[in-house]
Amino acid sequence: MLVESIQELRKQTKGKGSVGFVPTMGYLHQGHLSLIKAAKKDNDLVVVSVFVNPTQFAPNEDFESYPRDIDRDYKLAVEAGADYVFHPSVDEMYVPGASTYVNVEGPITGQLCGASRPTHFKGVTSVVNTLFNIVKPDRAYFGQKDAQQAIIIKKMVRDLHMDVEVVVCPIIREEDGLAMSSRNVYLNEDERSQAVILNQALTEAEGVVAKGEISVAKVVEGIVAKINTVPLAEIDYVSVLSNFDLSDIEQIEDEALAAVAVRFGKTRLIDNRVLKLK
Repeated sequence: MLVESIQELRKQTKGKGSVGFVPTMGYLHQGHLSLIKAAKKDNDLVVVSVFVNPTQFAPNEDFESYPRDIDRDYKLAVEAGADYVFHPSVDEMYVPGASTYVNVEGPITGQLCGASRPTHFKGVTSVVNTLFNIVKPDRAYFGQKDAQQAIIIKKMVRDLHMDVEVVVCPIIREEDGLAMSSRNVYLNEDERSQAVILNQALTEAEGVVAKGEISVAKVVEGIVAKINTVPLAEIDYVSVLSNFDLSDIEQIEDEALAAVAVRFGKTRLIDNRVLKLK
């Protein structure tokens, strides 16, 4: 069922059992659908939100051009197991004069994507908090591809004692290893063929650490060198950080998060891998 108002969604879901929630910005792909399927296994009802949130886009980013197709998204979501697709307008989500935000502070939001997009995660945590208040889920499902986002949401839930379980599901990849993303449609043929270097670089790093390399500097150096073997890649960041709170580390003691952001033309792609010593 497609629902556009908060009042109607609350009416439809109240008292009908456990609720699994998948927040999205739409243009669904197999990664989103894997979250919906996971939610379906764990809950009585599944709510999927499709909302392109303006507060997480900076003025020079792609809010207006972000791909949108609610008819397509609704069909895919229902086929994957969604009971309700919540598709509110901006005016429905943000009441006139709205000026309340939830902001997770510290290195956890200042690192990685937060360094080049300083207002982004304030928009993310605020809208997710609002959606949690609307949907009132028992469990909420996020993808590992947006690893920083998932770690930040977990911290917000923990810090504010929210009664919701955050479930992080594995990255879903194309056959050639490229992490699925709504932004992949922006890539031209050459950019798309070279973008697989991200997964290849992270896979090599995973292997190096599994064999005993603990130096973060050396692991980062290897990832950078691999990405730079393709001419169209413009690195935004390559980092290896604590997988718990994204703090800086010099050595990998147990596990760490290797995260990359790279531009191919005008398209900025992110990917990551959890590196574990064996």
